[in-house]
Amino acid sequence: MITEILVWSILVAQILLVLAMGCAVVRMLKGPRAQDRVLGLDTLYVNATMLLLTFGIRTASILYFEAALIIALLGFVSTAALAKFLMRGEVIE
Repeated sequence: MITEILVWSILVAQILLVLAMGCAVVRMLKGPRAQDRVLGLDTLYVNATMLLLTFGIRTASILYFEAALIIALLGFVSTAALAKFLMRGEVIE
């Protein structure tokens, strides 16, 4: 009984994360300003990280957790670099 609830809740979470990723892609493509596009990218990588974590929970594979960690680290660095570029016009001073 509890395992069925866990399987269904992970499935629902994955479906909702895919929908959230679709909304983030729309914001990235349609955003009126560059800041909206960066926010869409940030939301997209966070949702991708969470989707990989739910795949890791579902399959009990440690590979998904490592991939999620790499995406989270690279996403944070890219968001910080894009924010600095939008503020100052250059990344490296």
